[in-house]
Amino acid sequence: MKRALVAGLVPAAALGALAAYDRLQRRHAIWHNFPVIGHGRNLVELVGPEMRQYWFARDSEEQPFNRDQRSWVYRAAKQENTYFGFGTDEDLEASPNWLIVKQAAFPLPALPKDANRLPGAKILGGPRGRPKAFRPASVVNTSAMSYGSLSGRAIEAINRGAAQAGCWQNTGEGGLADHHRHGGDLVLQIGTGYFGCRDRDGRFHLGRLVDLVGTAPVRAIEIKLSQGAKPGLGGVLPAAKVTPEIAALRGVDAGKDCVSPAGHSAFGDVSSLLDFVETIAEATGLPVGIKSAVGELEFWQDLAGAMAEDPGRGLDFVTVDGGEGGTGAAPLVFADHVALPLKIALARVFSTFAEAGVDDQVTFMASAKLGFPDAALLAFALGADLVNVGREAMLSIGCVQAQKCHTGRCPVGVATQSPYLAAGLDPALKSVRFANYVAALRHELLCLTRACGEVHPALVAADRLEILDGRFGAASVGELFGYRPTWGVPGADRRDELEALMSDACGTDACGTDACMSDTCGTGACMSDPGRSGA
Repeated sequence: MKRALVAGLVPAAALGALAAYDRLQRRHAIWHNFPVIGHGRNLVELVGPEMRQYWFARDSEEQPFNRDQRSWVYRAAKQENTYFGFGTDEDLEASPNWLIVKQAAFPLPALPKDANRLPGAKILGGPRGRPKAFRPASVVNTSAMSYGSLSGRAIEAINRGAAQAGCWQNTGEGGLADHHRHGGDLVLQIGTGYFGCRDRDGRFHLGRLVDLVGTAPVRAIEIKLSQGAKPGLGGVLPAAKVTPEIAALRGVDAGKDCVSPAGHSAFGDVSSLLDFVETIAEATGLPVGIKSAVGELEFWQDLAGAMAEDPGRGLDFVTVDGGEGGTGAAPLVFADHVALPLKIALARVFSTFAEAGVDDQVTFMASAKLGFPDAALLAFALGADLVNVGREAMLSIGCVQAQKCHTGRCPVGVATQSPYLAAGLDPALKSVRFANYVAALRHELLCLTRACGEVHPALVAADRLEILDGRFGAASVGELFGYRPTWGVPGADRRDELEALMSDACGTDACGTDACMSDTCGTGACMSDPGRSGA
């Protein structure tokens, strides 16, 4: 009897000790939020390749991010080996729309593993003489993700990580919260609800905006016209996420759906939009631009034409969001069928501005599944100057693609307002992982660029990339999207400027023999782990 009792108590004590450990540790949100049983995920992860190999999907079949993509982000965030073995899993000749990078016969020398400094090619706000114009320190930054859609701890982790990586965090349309104030630079987004800068009737209030940007390191202001997953619909924050704190920040009722209008009340056409932009820029001195998914092309033609006709008014930047972009909550039909996907959208917008002769006046940003080196390089070839990452940033701080964002029950505390679930996310630890991920993405983007014989991805032309058609054929990106040879790449003067910039960034030799070996952005974000391989 006693033996049986002891035999029962020992496992119970062990499980109790494990449960206590899980609740106290901060490295794994799943273990913290689901003591003991959370370890089952690690077991499934361990045998996952074998299970998928014999029973389930291939590593490249899961969506929106397949297993290979998620694994790369997780490894990069943890500074683990990002190499994959035994060659590609893809049947390349039978893979339609597969990107191929055509390496140079004489590539530039490889960079050290910790080299990842990659500033923007354009001065944001420079062409229009904004008093607070600046060169972005990083070509990789975060997409708009509001406090409310994400937990306060997730917002804080990304902000701290942005400070470490030398990039910026976009606040999203939900306003500027205390969670955004942990050292990272910010792009303040203004949505149709004007949260944080509106009057009692919900209309835009310039004075409140000026006061707000004076309280935080806001580097630019982004006016959101629409977003990729639900363009033409406005923003939606489900009631489960509208806590009293968020309600106070946004000026809405707690516990009720927070719905932003589909369109802006402060302007209603291209001319009034440009007036709105100039009013904000004059009052704040900051670069001002727009974010939009792409539907009808007439708007973009009118916008580029207006900027060409009247040099006194114009955008400092345009963020093109692809229709495949992610969101916390959206009707399925809008997520699947409204707005053009990123590559088509970016090509149409950039070519419209290029044909109007105003593409050099604008910094182009792109977002929608661009948090991987190959996708980012393609965006640059299509004219993007900067890429923004959203869901990839979430993956880097612990997201497991549970796709519960709209329910408020995110199991790892990223996209929830549940104090219990959010407690499993440690901002101090996850901030480092986000910074590691950004640095790894910049590094591998640089590696691809140098394989093409260039020092900066802005110099990689569209003809350097090809797209396979799945029938033993291929066409260059320039040919597919109708690009002229000079589109998407700097002219001779800017090329010289970029080469000098990268030379200053990486030592005395722009070809990389003395490439930077330590802190690449002045923030301590360099990746110097000697055990790390490939990123």
